[in-house]
Amino acid sequence: MPTARATQSESKETSAKATFWGVFLSTFVTIFLAELGDKTQVATLLISAESHKPLTVFFGAALALISTSLLGVLIGQWLARRVSPETLDTLAGILLLIIAVGLVADVIAI
Repeated sequence: MPTARATQSESKETSAKATFWGVFLSTFVTIFLAELGDKTQVATLLISAESHKPLTVFFGAALALISTSLLGVLIGQWLARRVSPETLDTLAGILLLIIAVGLVADVIAI
């Protein structure tokens, strides 16, 4: 019969695994969908077609995407230590709003 301490330990392990996979899958799906058809993918397609070296282009593009992701993670960690989650949410919302207004203004040529 498991003790209360063993049950709590198992519960924490299950929770940590669920959290890992939840964060991993959420990140993967979000980034995967955001990157589909964007300018990076089009540029990679064109470079591959021009160079006729698909593996070289793949590894170069993969390293570039890994590097930018690392930069994003490091900056995110740095910000998380200095700014509250609520403030980060507000700042992200404001930044996205500014980007959206800029895009709309560009489309209607203000």
